[in-house]
Amino acid sequence: MEFDKDRIVSEIKRALHYAVIFFKWLFLSMAIAVVCGGAGCLFHILIEKATGFRQENDFILFFLPLGGIVIVLLYHLFKLEKIDGTNYVIESIRKDGSVPFTMAPGILIATVLTHLLGGSAGREGAALQLGGSLGSTLGKVFRLDDKDMHVIVLCGMSSVFTALFGTPLTAVIFVMEVISVGVFYYSAIMPCVFSSVFTYFLTQLLDMHPVSYHLENVPLITPVSLLQCVGLGIVFSAASILLCLSFSKGGMLLHKLIKNDYVRVIVGGSAVVLLSLALGTYDYNGAGSAVVDNAILRGDANPEAFVLKILFTVITLGSGFKGGEIVPTFFVGATLGCTVAPLIGVDAGFGAALGLVGVFCGATNAPLASIVLSIELFGVQGLPYYAIICSTCFMLSGYFSLYKSQIIVYDKLKAVFINRNTK
Repeated sequence: MEFDKDRIVSEIKRALHYAVIFFKWLFLSMAIAVVCGGAGCLFHILIEKATGFRQENDFILFFLPLGGIVIVLLYHLFKLEKIDGTNYVIESIRKDGSVPFTMAPGILIATVLTHLLGGSAGREGAALQLGGSLGSTLGKVFRLDDKDMHVIVLCGMSSVFTALFGTPLTAVIFVMEVISVGVFYYSAIMPCVFSSVFTYFLTQLLDMHPVSYHLENVPLITPVSLLQCVGLGIVFSAASILLCLSFSKGGMLLHKLIKNDYVRVIVGGSAVVLLSLALGTYDYNGAGSAVVDNAILRGDANPEAFVLKILFTVITLGSGFKGGEIVPTFFVGATLGCTVAPLIGVDAGFGAALGLVGVFCGATNAPLASIVLSIELFGVQGLPYYAIICSTCFMLSGYFSLYKSQIIVYDKLKAVFINRNTK
């Protein structure tokens, strides 16, 4: 056998190159977990404290319009008023990976203030902005090139998402899947997984428990139960389209009717206060996690809850308050599923679980992340049902999305390259 010295040297250099890249991202992943994960844990704690304080002091809701003025002023001072939040982060990943550092403190303070005063918003969408900003800042500190900047922004997003929700695998797949549907950034798998798992370890050290549910009434798989699941998937697809249209058109309408940012946020905050008083409930203020828990664990939800949550969130986010869109999506899906499922013979709690993952999938166009989310939240029992729901909602939700900067690379009906923005 002939000894090929050049080939052996070449293979050794290749192996060393892989090792250098691996250990580079191992180090960066730990740095991301400390910086982004730490910020995410702080964010999580502040949101929990703000929510607890609001629930114990109902009067603070009346300060919501004043809080809106502070948020608008803060974004003006940070020069963030023209930056379109999560959409900006998504676009940056396809460009140069550059996200302004001021977005991190801006979205953190504004979201905590929104939750403290009773605005209807989530937190995971804000996590994407916080993680994207801090990840981009770390990339600049370490002087990464454009290609690595894309990856470290994804790592930051998955890290903060994990810190807030306690679902590390969902976080990894979601941030890689949601940018360009049909294209997976495989080079980001190792860095994102390590960043998310290290962050998850950090949450365990801080005794922050992940969100999870134990479902009692998961039905056996039968032809009838599968057909019931498909029927629910069709309903959840329609709900996800309604949700996306309401968020996008509602926000545009508010901006068109009230052009002044300060006036708009005062009117929006006042509307949320008046609606809460008129309904005689605070279920629609904040994230509404207790309502989601009640729908899943007890099979109990008001029939109109999903519509009211959409209304409250459209007014809150459209008028200028800050927060995420994902938890409101969970709320809408869980309460709708809890209401509709018993009508066709499905357990209300299980229907709520199906609705949560289905509407989330339809609104984000992230079927793989949605299936993994179902496992991390509800366990593997019932997995075939979640898969059917997610695949149905992904196809039938069309090109609607919570994020207008999201791109659908391949058509949902045929294997055709389309590369078009969602609507």
